[in-house]
Amino acid sequence: MYFYVDETGHTGPNLFDQTQPVLSYGVLSSPDNLDKEAEKKLAALRKELRVPRLHAAQLGMHRLGDVVDTLLVLQKKHRIRFDIYQVVKRDHAIISFFDQVFDQGMNPAVSWTAYWTPLRYPLLLSLANLFDEEMAEKAWRARLEAHDTRSELLLCEVCNTLLQRCARLHDARARELITDALNWAANNFSLLGYNCKTNKDRLRIMPNMIGFQSVLHGICTRLGGPNRRAEIIVDQQSQFNTTQRELSEFYRQIREQPFAIGPGLPVMDMTNMPERPLVFQSGTRSAGLELVDVYLWVYKRLMEDKELTKPLQRLVYTNRNTALTSSLSLDSISTQFQELMKTLPEPSAEELARAREVFAPDEVRRLKHRITGLRRP
Repeated sequence: MYFYVDETGHTGPNLFDQTQPVLSYGVLSSPDNLDKEAEKKLAALRKELRVPRLHAAQLGMHRLGDVVDTLLVLQKKHRIRFDIYQVVKRDHAIISFFDQVFDQGMNPAVSWTAYWTPLRYPLLLSLANLFDEEMAEKAWRARLEAHDTRSELLLCEVCNTLLQRCARLHDARARELITDALNWAANNFSLLGYNCKTNKDRLRIMPNMIGFQSVLHGICTRLGGPNRRAEIIVDQQSQFNTTQRELSEFYRQIREQPFAIGPGLPVMDMTNMPERPLVFQSGTRSAGLELVDVYLWVYKRLMEDKELTKPLQRLVYTNRNTALTSSLSLDSISTQFQELMKTLPEPSAEELARAREVFAPDEVRRLKHRITGLRRP
């Protein structure tokens, strides 16, 4: 199998650019090497359109319509499939804050169940309701700030502001857990490890890398079994290729042992991760990357509810039953949690009593780390 990977909506560390609120990865897959098999057809299209490459943003919606017939022929002949993975950047800033501040392994004022079970999802959503754009931006800035004192001042400001808003929360348990976690974080910056010290650390938490994790998971799903030969061709760019390579190497190392985060949470199963390393290729030298650019541009417009011509709608329609899609966002987390709750049976009174008994020692431990009062920066 051959996989061609491209992205759009990249704004680097600026997650709050209103013109690019979502980062999207597109993945085109085929059992055939499209760089060889599709090049002749694409060369004829380039000549017809008088362009050096089929770059969707430059061609625009109406000129792209002229290439759809050829794309559909290639799609059928080479069994092409298209998948898209998205990260809502503003939501990612809040999720990143939660993952560091509420990590029970780092913050002892958080209960074990609040982070290592699906109960993390309603807690995250409750926390997210306390954020506005200003606080989300400051939380992200504190995450990227290498200087400890500057990062600590920003983090304390965020924690204190959120603490003042906790009265908005109707659920008493969520209010208690969030209050205790924020108080501890504001008073223990040096133990929390909140800020990134190096550029490499910052690259690892960017939405580009979070989205690329979904790309690799999706490729494993497409392969459908271990030890299948595959080549993954990624658009060449200087900023993230090294970190993407490191992530794929890590996934290859853990593929023998699926990694369970916690009971009821998704299992990281990289069993199907291909052995061959990523190939980084310029989009100007790859017909497959040229094609994925067109698909990604069309699907991005679809997901933004923007106009599509009838020819472009045909391209979407022919992929409606085969495309894999996922989005990392607060809305998607809320939907997933609601679906999960539908599958769980209502616990009996005995089961609830037993659960309280089992987790009572952890609650005693947690309460020993409770800190009252706001930390003044």
